[in-house]
Amino acid sequence: MTEAADLLLTNAEVHTLTRPDETAEAVAVRDGRIVRVGDAYELDFLAGVDTRTIDLDGRVLLPGFVDAHTHLDTVGRKRVHADLSTTKSRAAAVGALRDRAAAVDDDDPVLGFGYDESAWDERGYLTRSDLDAVDAAGPVVAVREDLHVASLDSTALARFGDDLPDDGVHLEAGEPTGVVVERAAEAVLDALAPDESETERLLRAAQTYANERGVTTVHDMVRRSSAPRVYRDLDRDGELTLRVRLNYWADHLDALVETGLRTNHGDGRVRIGAIKTFTDGSIGGRTARLSAPYADAPDERGEWTVAPAAFRDLLDRAEAAGFQVAAHAIGDEAVDDVVDAFAGADRGVRHRIEHAELASDEAIDRMADAGLVASIQPNFHRWAGEEGLYADRLGDRRTETNRLRRLADAGVILAFGSDCMPLDPLAGVAHAVDAPTDPQRLGVTEALRAYTLGGAYAGFDEDRLGTVETGKRADFVVLEASPWDTDDIGAIDAALTVVDGEVVYDGR
Repeated sequence: MTEAADLLLTNAEVHTLTRPDETAEAVAVRDGRIVRVGDAYELDFLAGVDTRTIDLDGRVLLPGFVDAHTHLDTVGRKRVHADLSTTKSRAAAVGALRDRAAAVDDDDPVLGFGYDESAWDERGYLTRSDLDAVDAAGPVVAVREDLHVASLDSTALARFGDDLPDDGVHLEAGEPTGVVVERAAEAVLDALAPDESETERLLRAAQTYANERGVTTVHDMVRRSSAPRVYRDLDRDGELTLRVRLNYWADHLDALVETGLRTNHGDGRVRIGAIKTFTDGSIGGRTARLSAPYADAPDERGEWTVAPAAFRDLLDRAEAAGFQVAAHAIGDEAVDDVVDAFAGADRGVRHRIEHAELASDEAIDRMADAGLVASIQPNFHRWAGEEGLYADRLGDRRTETNRLRRLADAGVILAFGSDCMPLDPLAGVAHAVDAPTDPQRLGVTEALRAYTLGGAYAGFDEDRLGTVETGKRADFVVLEASPWDTDDIGAIDAALTVVDGEVVYDGR
């Protein structure tokens, strides 16, 4: 006699996202795994006395979303501190910081995260004079959405300025403007790093936010943080509602080697991922390394945050220790260099290029030949319009950014993530489907696969996650509407999120 299911999701429009995508009406789950996918009538026979049956009333069921590049602590900071990602003007950002200042104790830092000046009519980073207008007792720090730029008021400059590298501090007439970039911005973030208790608070807020958007797995980029411990403690206590793949910053490599860890170690919902490193900066900060000057700064081509020789040394050490490497590379010169370095690696290692925003045709073809994973953020297409950030920084080259169709047609594995700008897979899918040009655009099914199976593959998880198939883990998102039948995919809400057969969010 067939054993009853623990969970039966029925009366649904199930898309398995296999190749080809197959549809069904119901899914049965036992012990956290999918045991049957098929007709609602047939699967109804698996309902027993203790089976939880959920009638989805025709809603769309997909594999759970895998965010292949995010920073959950930053997601949490937007929930706990001032969220500047939705501000529509410089004045609105300052106002949000002023509201936050009224809520913190005297002399405590006033923090805001996620501002994007390219969305404002008044272009230009927030400056010291802008933030001085917050009139807070403690330091005021606003972090740009890309985490490569931070803005400081006079109090923050006085508190942190002596510890910042000179080459990252913007000056005007010999005086700091309040804008700091790259290593200087990193130093400010390090100085403001939360302790373990605060980290737990941030991660709890972030995982709730992620589950509400159908995210069941994250590849989290962690550095000098108690986040790994917090994740494991939450998992031990049965309170982790996400699968977490820890991509450790490169300066953790020696410690990881000494403790005998390597890629794919771990059990439960927490596993070791890649060694994460930078090579260049960001287009927004004009620090992405380009082969030709910026359109709005003819004397600048960006910079190496990790020089090519140093990157190769890191790659050699990481490979020898059994680690996948995830290399941040945005400008075309940086992408070319990373492809050169990765080209001789074993395809099974699945090295990743994070962002690859301005990859050339030659680089894309070589990525496919080398079996590299392109860890892409489709939501970056928000900057691809004729009056967007890419047009400001790159001019006509804006159409060469994030060419998702070109990458897919070349055979490059696409793993979509958000970089928490924002953490919202359906917003990313919408940007991929509605991108400005054909080489940048994907179909709905392709974009959804990149946010499910592609992310699973990047994390060596394609045999247990990423599609709705018998034997795989029971990770699902249920949507209130079909992304195939709407012109506004980004407006679709998640109705239900399931991890290991456990309902972790129910918004019906």
